[in-house]
Amino acid sequence: MAEAKKLGATVLVQSANSDDITQVRNVESLISRGVDVLVIVPHNDSAMSRAIKSANEAKIPVISYDRLIKNADIAYYLSFDNVKVGEAQARYVAERLPPDRPAQIVRIYGAPTDNNAKMFKQGQDNILLPLIKAGRVNVIHEDGALDGKRGNAKKIMNAAITKLSRRKIDAVLATNDGTAGGAIQALMEEGIAGQVLVTGQDADLAACQRIMRGTQAMTVYKPLKNLATLAAQVAVDLAKGIKPATTNSIANGTKDVPFIFEKVISVDKNNLLSTVVADGFHRADQLK
Repeated sequence: MAEAKKLGATVLVQSANSDDITQVRNVESLISRGVDVLVIVPHNDSAMSRAIKSANEAKIPVISYDRLIKNADIAYYLSFDNVKVGEAQARYVAERLPPDRPAQIVRIYGAPTDNNAKMFKQGQDNILLPLIKAGRVNVIHEDGALDGKRGNAKKIMNAAITKLSRRKIDAVLATNDGTAGGAIQALMEEGIAGQVLVTGQDADLAACQRIMRGTQAMTVYKPLKNLATLAAQVAVDLAKGIKPATTNSIANGTKDVPFIFEKVISVDKNNLLSTVVADGFHRADQLK
């Protein structure tokens, strides 16, 4: 909002609080108010298609922010490189495999309705599948956490622990910091938190605190200010009839959507202060 205002735009904000019906109504309300550009963070990437059709009829360009809206005619998709997020998580695990035996890994995916979750898994698979084929990694349990919630991730981790009957787990490839937190809670109850490498993403404050304490190994930091600034610039350009240039595109089921992405940073205890804290995302005193 601050960046858009600096560029001379008036910003109207609606929040649906993770309710698909409310989000569609919010979009339709903004269309009726005659906005020049819509920037949408879709809760359910497929549920938005009806509202996008209304925007198309009103000739209002739509920017899909962070998550890709599927099966709809949208102008741009702005996000972090989500395949790289998954690759960073899996690479961190791959670089720390036990040298003398196959690693035993649990995978906790994101919500099946979230296209980002599919891209994270794609990135993880890019690194993991050759290691699985070579016999260096065994995926001993895997499941998707509904809505990416911590409690659902804990249930998955509890099921994995029960399934293994306390046999060693080397790593938990958790899609985000929320699911990592749920997995770590289950590991704490089992008395093995800190002994199992757990990944995450988003650099949530709680996750960064867990990294400092040693119960979470890493997270993927996505500088949100950079993406928000980009969205403001692209939105204002579109309102002025200017089409930002990009050589990247992604298929959403209707068209190849121009895609502009921001870079991500793999973060652990060694570089937490020089990245997350140095950027002002969290303060150093908050990490204790």
